[in-house]
Amino acid sequence: MINYLENYNLVVIGLLTSLAAGLATGVGAMPILFTRNISKKLLNILLGFAAGIMLAATSFSLIIPAIEYGGGGVKGAAITLLGILLGGIFLDLIDHFFDDTNLLNNSTDQNSNLRKIWLFAFAITLHNFPEGLAVGVGFGNGDILNGLTIAIAIGLQNLPEGLAVALPFVREGLPPWKSFLIALMTGLVEPIGGLLGVSLVQITASILPLALAFAAGSMLFVISHEIIPESQKDNMASKLSTHALLLGFVIMMFLDNTLG
Repeated sequence: MINYLENYNLVVIGLLTSLAAGLATGVGAMPILFTRNISKKLLNILLGFAAGIMLAATSFSLIIPAIEYGGGGVKGAAITLLGILLGGIFLDLIDHFFDDTNLLNNSTDQNSNLRKIWLFAFAITLHNFPEGLAVGVGFGNGDILNGLTIAIAIGLQNLPEGLAVALPFVREGLPPWKSFLIALMTGLVEPIGGLLGVSLVQITASILPLALAFAAGSMLFVISHEIIPESQKDNMASKLSTHALLLGFVIMMFLDNTLG
């Protein structure tokens, strides 16, 4: 498969794979077309698993390559540190404007619920941009396998995320098909990030280490600020969510190093 993909332009590959990762959000939301009786416990466990996958992909497919492409040693570590901080600050600034969001809010105020749910959906849309960027940057140096690993990890993470976006809308009375489309749309910003990431690195290869680290910082913010806290909201499932995180991490670590 890798040999087959090598015949295609990297920009096209980066665009298509980030699109596929974004479409996984819609795939994850599909269960609400058939039932709205999806437990918070199951969703939290799935989010924990997704967090583990993303942590491993961030560590082994973004941070370590950033250090290596940055020249290793103090220089590589310094460039990576700067990129991670910039990525985290960027997402923190975005989050500053959408700090009153909740995936599974239980408030009795329906208008407040809908406002928070819409804000969350919009915030997820913005957060999906650096995910697409990470996919594009992963392909930018010509390492197709690295880019595919990141795309697969983000696609897997998007499955429970899509369900998490769609489910609150259904519970607030929105038709399932509309809730599904909203979840799908939140993922369609990823190809934009993917196209930008792979194009920038193709134009200026020297920015690759910083771009990888920036994507890593963005992803670490999303994981620690959004996904992990949401996975721990159900006290009955918090330990299971932690176990799922560890499982997701070791599975992705194994796949990343085996395929690599």
